[in-house]
Amino acid sequence: MTIQREAPARADDEQPPAGHRAAGERRRLAVLWSVVAVLAAGGVWVVATPKQSAAPAGQGGGDKPAASAAVGQPVPPLTESQSFLSERYFPSQRAYEYGGYRARRSAARDGADCRAVQNDKTRDVLAELGCQGWLGIALTRADQPVISSVTVLRFLDPEAAAKALQAIRDKAGDFEFTYPDGLFAPAGGVRPMAAARVDLVGHHLTVTVTRYVDQRPGDGPDALLTASNRSAAAAAGQPFMWMQ
Repeated sequence: MTIQREAPARADDEQPPAGHRAAGERRRLAVLWSVVAVLAAGGVWVVATPKQSAAPAGQGGGDKPAASAAVGQPVPPLTESQSFLSERYFPSQRAYEYGGYRARRSAARDGADCRAVQNDKTRDVLAELGCQGWLGIALTRADQPVISSVTVLRFLDPEAAAKALQAIRDKAGDFEFTYPDGLFAPAGGVRPMAAARVDLVGHHLTVTVTRYVDQRPGDGPDALLTASNRSAAAAAGQPFMWMQ
């Protein structure tokens, strides 16, 4: 008996015809590009990497898209209290002018506790008046040996500032004098000749005291100190004039 075996199949019989493979590839590419187009139209882009699967539900990987969305968001603006700084309102490179008055900023400081800028730390002349912060600067005239100390006190609103004005209108001497860098307070018992004023500007008060650089003593201000004091107060009040 003769047993006939079937001839083995050819290699090309085990594969689909080339035309069928090409048609299948085109269909898959068409579907893929259709998905990409839909995602792009919706503003969503997906990047797939080999051998990478989505994180299972409940694991930390689900929080990463939310964190990425926060990148590039605008930073919230500073509040008024955060930005109440001497360098912001009185830059060191700026000239301070009013009429024929011209001065430069020769010292600057600031703080949140309004008691810290008062001479007598055991009592607070601004107690219960709602003072929310202070700035202190020294202005040195360019053409005269005159210095002015300006203390700016910040309040919640113009009404609160106006109430505080009544309490300290005649107490400019109760506040520390901001000296230019390198200049110090006179010896104890010496009372320098000075001109002083307190002004309401928006929801701020400006306390301005003007002396000669040599801090010469005297009972009252002369014409130069009076005029310099008025001009220094006007120049220092300009940044706050339109703030309500």
